[in-house]
Parts: sequence; C-alpha cells; structure tokens
Amino acid sequence: MDFSVYLSTLLSLLSQCTAQWCYQSQYSCDDTCRDPIHWAAQFPSCGGLRQSPINIVTSKVHVNSALPPFNFIGHTNTINVTVENKGHSAHFALPQSVRLTGGALPGHYRAAQFHFHWGGNGRPGSEHTIDGERYPMELHIVHIKEPYGSLAEAEHDMAGIALLAFLFEETPDDHPHLDTVIAALGRVQNNGSSTVIPNVQLSDIIPPAKDLHSYYRYVGSMTTPGCEQAVAWTVFHRTLSISSRQLEAIVEQCRFWTGQPMTDIFRPTQPLDGRVVYRSEASAALTSAVLLWLSAFSVVLGTTCLIH
Repeated sequence: MDFSVYLSTLLSLLSQCTAQWCYQSQYSCDDTCRDPIHWAAQFPSCGGLRQSPINIVTSKVHVNSALPPFNFIGHTNTINVTVENKGHSAHFALPQSVRLTGGALPGHYRAAQFHFHWGGNGRPGSEHTIDGERYPMELHIVHIKEPYGSLAEAEHDMAGIALLAFLFEETPDDHPHLDTVIAALGRVQNNGSSTVIPNVQLSDIIPPAKDLHSYYRYVGSMTTPGCEQAVAWTVFHRTLSISSRQLEAIVEQCRFWTGQPMTDIFRPTQPLDGRVVYRSEASAALTSAVLLWLSAFSVVLGTTCLIH
C-alpha cells in the first residue's frame, strides 16, 4: 500500500476512535473515548442548559393540574421485538403500532424502542435520582412525535421526543416477565449482534395506564450523545420490581463496543439550570390522602390511649 494512502487510512481510523464516546466505567487514561465529563467537547449539545438525567427534589416540584393520564395504544398487542447490542446499551425495537397520547403531550407519539440503564456488582444504576437516591435500574421507552420519521427529524422540536422512565426497586420476588429480557440480552453479548423475542406484550413489563396517573414531568434531553434537547420527560412514581437474582443476571449479559463488561451504563445527573419539575395532580392527591389518613390514625390512636 502507498504510504500516503496508509497514513490517510490511519488518520481516518484515529478520527473515528476519538469520536467514540463511553461511560465512566469504560474510561481509562489509555483510552481515546470521551467519558461523560468530556462529551460536550465532541457533542456540543451535551453542554446545553436542558440536559438529562436530573435529581428530582420532591420538596421543590410544582403541582400541575393540567397533567392528565396517558392513553397507551398497542401496549397489549402481541408483537415481535428485535434486540440489538448497540455497543453502549441494548435496544429493543418497537413497531409503529405501539403509540402514546395524553399526558399533556403536544400530539401523538409512536414508539421507537426501549432500553435499560443499570449499575454493576451490586451498585445502583438508574439515571434519574429521587431526593439523591439512585435506584437499581431504569427503563426508558422512547417515542417520536408524529409525523416525524426518525429521532434525527424529531430533535428539532423541543417536544419531538417523549421519554417514559420507570425506576426499578429490588424485591424478594422475581419480575414475572424479565427473564425473557435477560435471556435475549444473553444472545446479544457483543456489539452489533441481534436477536428476536417473539410474542411479547409491552404490558407484560409495565403497568396498565390506569395505574400510572402519578408522574413527574420536565423538559430535557437524551442521556447519550448527541444529548438532543428535544425530550418531554415523564418519570413515573410507580416503580417496577426486580429481584437480586435478576439484577445480577441482567448486568452480566452484554459487553461494550470495547469488549469490556457492560456495567454502570448511566450518565451522571445534570444541573437543572432554572428548569421546573412538575408533578401530576394525582401525585399530590395521593400525598394528601396519605397525610389525611395518618392524621386520622393519630387521632384514633390518641383517643384509644386516653380511654385506656
């Protein structure tokens, strides 16, 4: 090979390497990939003022009575889901028949994919935190506003992407349908590999809409480069269950594009930068009901004590 051609090819490959981004768990001084602190150097939007994820401080959220329930379309349909290792995470592609309306979203949205964020070796791995607490795992379901045909088209609209986030809590019992997900991840261990999960219902993984009236809402970004600031975020109060066995198993399945174990796949929380986090009124009503019940209980308890 001519030396000039060789040099040109080498420089091109080096350029591609330096353009790669990685999570903090992958980074070392010998690597050329950019860890989260340095994403903005290669992807300017990652340094914007509406970045995600965030820490939600419950005492500072604002109740918004204009946040109604969602309408899930196609979530109980039986579908085939293609799973692909993208090098940074595994994406579960969803058909366009799975759609979303309501929730004060400005239009109709069609589902694109869902994916998970997790930690490793017993460490929590959610992206969003609540009052500083990081949960074991987080599920994101990505929706694109109609009539946009792709995330690239939708990113030019501040609400072009609707992201539903579910936090997982560790429980003694298994999630009844996560073993199918774990098995699929085991079939896509390496970057670029894919498989199909047949006969899946999204409702097997997430609760029905009637149980999802309580949620937080804020405007933000995608949590991976290029960090497009075009996301209407919904973080549900209702958590999903996962056993310690399932959590350990899910973390062990995949590898990054570098060949390292895929662990700690979450971006650190970002500054609010003046944004307001809202909560649906159902959340406030639930809190009020609990406080009322506790107040009534304390009165009854006090009366009982006086009688005795």
